[in-house]
Amino acid sequence: MGEISQDSVEKYLEENPRFAKEYFDKKLRVEVLGELFKNSPLSVSASASLAELTQVEEAAVCLELLRMVQEETSPMEVVVHRALQRLAQLLPADRCSMFLCRARNGTPEVATRLLNITPTSKFEDDLVPPDREVVFPLETGIVGWVAHTKKTFNVPDVKKNNHFSDYMDKQTGYVTQNMLATPIMMGKEVLAVIMALNKVNASEFSKQDEEVFSKYINFVAMVLKLHHTSYLYSVESRRSQILMWSANKVFEELTDVERQFHKALYTVRTYLNCERYSIGLLDMTKEKEFYDEWPIKLGEAEPYKGPKTPDGREIIFYKVIDYILHGKEEIKVIPTPPADHWTFVSGLPTYVAENGFICNMMNAPADEYFTFQKGPVDETGWVIKNVLSLPIVNKKEDIVGVATFYNRKDGKPFDEYDEHITETLTQFLGWSLLNTDTYEKMNKLENRKDIAQEMLMNHTKATPEEIESIMKVKEKLNVDVIEDCEERQLVTILKENLPDPKAAELYEFRFSDLPITEHELIKCGIRLFFEINVIEKFKVPVEVLTRWMYTVSKGYRSVTYHNWRHGFNVGQTMFTLLMTGRLKKYYTDLEAFAMLAAAFCHDIDHRGTNNLFQMKSASPLARLHGSSILERHHLEYSKTLLQDETLNIFQNLNKRQFETVIHLFEVAIIATDLALYFKKRTMFQKIVDACEKMETEEEAIKYITVDPTKKEVIMAMMMTACDLSAITKPWEVQSQVALLVANEFWEQGDLERTVLQQQPIPMMDRNKRDELPKLQVGFIDFVCTFVYKEFSRFHKEITPMLSGLQNNRVEWKSLADEYEEKMKVLEEEAKKKEEGNAGEGAAAADSGPVTDDRKSKTCLML
Repeated sequence: MGEISQDSVEKYLEENPRFAKEYFDKKLRVEVLGELFKNSPLSVSASASLAELTQVEEAAVCLELLRMVQEETSPMEVVVHRALQRLAQLLPADRCSMFLCRARNGTPEVATRLLNITPTSKFEDDLVPPDREVVFPLETGIVGWVAHTKKTFNVPDVKKNNHFSDYMDKQTGYVTQNMLATPIMMGKEVLAVIMALNKVNASEFSKQDEEVFSKYINFVAMVLKLHHTSYLYSVESRRSQILMWSANKVFEELTDVERQFHKALYTVRTYLNCERYSIGLLDMTKEKEFYDEWPIKLGEAEPYKGPKTPDGREIIFYKVIDYILHGKEEIKVIPTPPADHWTFVSGLPTYVAENGFICNMMNAPADEYFTFQKGPVDETGWVIKNVLSLPIVNKKEDIVGVATFYNRKDGKPFDEYDEHITETLTQFLGWSLLNTDTYEKMNKLENRKDIAQEMLMNHTKATPEEIESIMKVKEKLNVDVIEDCEERQLVTILKENLPDPKAAELYEFRFSDLPITEHELIKCGIRLFFEINVIEKFKVPVEVLTRWMYTVSKGYRSVTYHNWRHGFNVGQTMFTLLMTGRLKKYYTDLEAFAMLAAAFCHDIDHRGTNNLFQMKSASPLARLHGSSILERHHLEYSKTLLQDETLNIFQNLNKRQFETVIHLFEVAIIATDLALYFKKRTMFQKIVDACEKMETEEEAIKYITVDPTKKEVIMAMMMTACDLSAITKPWEVQSQVALLVANEFWEQGDLERTVLQQQPIPMMDRNKRDELPKLQVGFIDFVCTFVYKEFSRFHKEITPMLSGLQNNRVEWKSLADEYEEKMKVLEEEAKKKEEGNAGEGAAAADSGPVTDDRKSKTCLML
């Protein structure tokens, strides 16, 4: 048997392929696969093409690539580099490259990332750092065209292709002859373009090469898609964190824009993925003061010729906040920054403020339009590389500032996703200015309110001369300053000048203010506080009490009925209910003090129109208070008086006592709204029913005093009884007061008819004034009788009020009946006249209508 050579064996296997396959499957497959799956991949020659690989060796290559994909620690570029090395080997191609697709400033582009990859090249040599990358617009070069069309191209001769650009060849000295290029897609988005250049040992890439290229490019696509998905997750996570934390901080700070921006931007710094960022805040002044324009108009100063914001403001950055995140974190606040400050010297923030554009720049110092500082900007040695600048726009679409972000932490340029995140942040910050604007407006309104109150107090507050007219201190003690007098002397002198309560009938339910001047009513009011013994107990300075009482009287407007006289009458009736009606036993001295003071103030600053008119006319009071409009205004006015220490008759109470007084003021004054009367009267009736069944007075007192709610219900009904007390006065008083009430109602009706163009209700219609007696009877029956009947049942001492009411009802009913009789007579006369005229036929009809004044002239009061 002759010697067997390698050539003869190869020749035999080639001539007997079936034998070769059976022998391989029997002898070698198990050993090869075993080695393969023991993490000991077969070595594949770096020069072997796909045609030279066995299926097992090709499987080894695929498995190697899959393992690299599985390794989470491997950067995307490393895995792609390895895959393109194998691809360059398998085609074979002279070299491969990867261009990443992205968008900046709304414009898509492709940029070099891995360049000149060969089967033996090193990753570090092929990776293009961000500051050396070459960027192509989509309309430039074959790579841009592939990204634009999203199609694979096999270019046999690049010289004959219209889209070919030799820019890279000129930069690197390489000569491109033919090319195989394909886009990596994720949905409709192009992630990258992979290129294989210059087919080895052939003039162009074949169809088989396209198949190999397409087959192995799937590994690259998988890696890029995984990386892009992970990146998008990171972007959305950062966006949500930025929104959440900025929202949290924005609503913490409402005092001013600077603090609001600072809190939000500092909190989200870790999610911004940059080395440094600055916020330039713009002056929001749109018009100069007239005196600042004088030098310009006189030619002494040049007019401003610099850039302006879209809404016409001069671009003046009044403050810069610089956030340093590289190295040691630091925040620098620069008020009134100079024009040559490193953040402005480039001109980019001014450009953004002028045009409102988003500017995303890579390798910013090399830009020819903007003059960025090329060296270190400060002592830290930090230099500017990439810049992203955005306007901060408020809800009115005014640019309020410019946010500029420098140098992405990974060294790459800012991409469209960075633009979206920062734009979301700046939009949110801009919109959040609505909070600070609202807060500022509220502050201004509060300040205006304080000024208005101060002006009001200046006109309403009792003057020293008015106080002297009550106290007579200077006259009797011959002193110029009341403060020089002892409190004991002031009390003695004041008491001497006050009317005798019995002579003035202050303890009587029948009390009438008609014979008393308004000035004397002030003295009577002061006397009532002495009578309930609260002046000494609660250390009320008599000068303050006098000033408060006089100021309250001046706080009532000169309207027809709801004036100071009505205010005093309600206060006097409250005093009478407490003392003569013996309701004081249910209340402490402090509560009685508050109730009497609230009664005097209950209608202060009344406008002579009711709540319904306020709503119909959409008055400021109606817009301010949703319900019990006037009552809430009276309450606020009363509380405003007490804010002035010289008017605060409760100034020597402790905090808890003062809070009790304010609460009682609220209950008492709001309770005068008749709309609430029907809600509370059932509760009051139940209390009266319960007390009526009790055998002893002490038992009833305990039943009421242990429950603050019962005391409040009774107090609310007392305020209603006081407010309506004019209906219980003797007829000679009630008849005059009723006319005052009616005239005020008619005045409102006139306003409704003329101003609001509405027909008033009968009670306020001047044309139906003859129906006043009938309306009074209805008011007594529907509203008043229950109040005084229940109070008379509750306390027998209050029966005089019910008696007065019933007497007045008789008088009003008599007038109403008289009016009805007169009306009937007139109607019968008119009817007879019409019947007589009907017999005359058409001639009478042609003679014109019969005039008949149907208005009664018999109402004695009118």
